[in-house]
Amino acid sequence: MKLFSWIDQFRPDNCRPLGWLLFQLGLFCLASSTFLSCLFLLPSLIIGSTRRRSYWRDCWNYPFILSAVLMIIGSFNAYSGWLAWVGLANWLPFFWCFWAFQPYLMTAKSRRRSAFCLLVGTLPVLVTGLGQMFLDWHGPWQLFNGLIVWFVDQGGQPSGRLSGLFSYANLAGAWLAMIWPFALAALLQPCLNRYQRSLVFLFSILISFSLILTDSRNAWGGLILAVPFVLGPYQWVWLFPLCILALAPVVFSIIPWINIELQSWARQIVPETIWGRLNDMKYVDRPFSATRLSQWIEAINLSLARPILGWGAAAFSILYPLRKGIWHGHAHNLPLEIAVSHGLPVAALIVGAVILLLITSLRRGVLTRRAITAKQIGLLVCDRAWWTACFVLICLHGADMPFFDSRLNIAGWILLAGLRCLIISLNSGQFENLHSLKIALDVE
Repeated sequence: MKLFSWIDQFRPDNCRPLGWLLFQLGLFCLASSTFLSCLFLLPSLIIGSTRRRSYWRDCWNYPFILSAVLMIIGSFNAYSGWLAWVGLANWLPFFWCFWAFQPYLMTAKSRRRSAFCLLVGTLPVLVTGLGQMFLDWHGPWQLFNGLIVWFVDQGGQPSGRLSGLFSYANLAGAWLAMIWPFALAALLQPCLNRYQRSLVFLFSILISFSLILTDSRNAWGGLILAVPFVLGPYQWVWLFPLCILALAPVVFSIIPWINIELQSWARQIVPETIWGRLNDMKYVDRPFSATRLSQWIEAINLSLARPILGWGAAAFSILYPLRKGIWHGHAHNLPLEIAVSHGLPVAALIVGAVILLLITSLRRGVLTRRAITAKQIGLLVCDRAWWTACFVLICLHGADMPFFDSRLNIAGWILLAGLRCLIISLNSGQFENLHSLKIALDVE
């Protein structure tokens, strides 16, 4: 009974107990298995859709509805043929998920519980990742008579880079970078006892250490980027000078035109695995067509050639080898990928809606709200972490495409749905829907 009481705890008033239970289980399983997670998330989405407020009444859904219409129209005459229709599965169901996830994320407490489920569910990624790097673990491992298979590569994928339960190190890095703000928020909770704080601290160290071992430059950037936003603007006075001092040796170690003596000093401080990776020493002789810059330029050219409805989903992976003689599965930039696949209007609608969610929540004070009790501080930190996790994941899509991993795609839409709920609560001027609780909105 205590377990069921704990599970039902923090359930928003507008969602059903069964849906809330399934939603938490789905989040907990998400990092480990898309299949297992969807067994719980799909019925929770159906339950979440049976509510009074209609899908058509929320103006935030309109950009996605119009995008869906344009995507379907464009698929009839797509260069990529049947792949264009298959590619719609990456988008159309999630336009519905954005709305159907919201009943479970309507309050700060339910968002904190959801972040906790994602955080704890990351433990198998850490265990398998560290195991493959230091204990020579490798798969495939099967569960339920082969229904679930984990392909854990010995030594990581690529070799020497932690990938854990993910197929590639960059994807593992993207997941850990997305989870990292929640680990920071958990560490900053004021009501933890000494044992709990030690446990959270150890878990945070494991996440940051594993993230570094992914050897993903984007993930490294997310590790640093998250800290000032989770701590909040009121800490930036001392935080930014400290960050500049800490990062200066890294910058000096990779800039080619800096003084040789200064660079040698910096490279003695910074491990070679870091500065060597940042300045791309391993890939100095690779052709220009293999670089991201070449992919972005070609993606711009392709989007301008068919600007209205695009070439169809997966068209970049067909057209780029024909034009450049080297295969790349995507454009390594989500806005450009959308523009190539579905046209500039769809790219503007989707990217614009996501950016507007970030900006609107910022303008409502998600980072600058002040609290007057320790309980409020814990919830406000979690809301900052939620915004930060969303922001970090969006930034990662500027130079890579973790979107194509189903687990990261689902997590991204859950974060966006939570951001929409955050805006609703900020608009209403309520804190946990209790009018009697005073909140100081000290927005500068």
